[in-house]
Amino acid sequence: MQPLIDNARSFGQRPEEFAELAAGQSPQVLFITCSDSRVVPALITGARPGELFELRTAGNIVPPCTSAHPTSEAATIEYAVEVLGVRDIVVCGHSHCGAVGALVRGDDLTAVPAVRDWLASATPRPAGAAEDPEVAEGVQSHVLTQLLRLRSYPCVQRRLAEGRLGLHAWYYEVHTGAVRTHRPQTDTFEAL
Repeated sequence: MQPLIDNARSFGQRPEEFAELAAGQSPQVLFITCSDSRVVPALITGARPGELFELRTAGNIVPPCTSAHPTSEAATIEYAVEVLGVRDIVVCGHSHCGAVGALVRGDDLTAVPAVRDWLASATPRPAGAAEDPEVAEGVQSHVLTQLLRLRSYPCVQRRLAEGRLGLHAWYYEVHTGAVRTHRPQTDTFEAL
């Protein structure tokens, strides 16, 4: 913890670099990814403060859109699209994902009931080889499911119909740093 504290102390010594951020934010991208500590959106994209609006969930899950029981994830998506006017949404899954791996393998998650219930209620079981430690096929399938979920949100539907929003599926390889994007024309994930 001490290195993090030391950096936080020195970070605040450069107020001139951040003064303009007080005026507000206008990110162009909503970046939805996993809570995994190995996935750092600003590091992957090179984004500076104010350039990405982030939504991080266990397994980069986009829950079903429902007005009966709105979620913090739905509120974040709606805010990004309706208030901030983001032009693009990226759903980024990653190799070696514990959440997707647990789904693919059908792991017993009784010891972590909140995780079990989140995964069970929020997403269908993705396809993929249970013996693959990278869970590549499972994660890629899962990311595409989350993109479909996004399309069910009224604000996303409207912006897509207006041609004012782009949706992107990415797969980040933790072990190489490579990023692949889904190409709908070939239904494959290829290097950016």
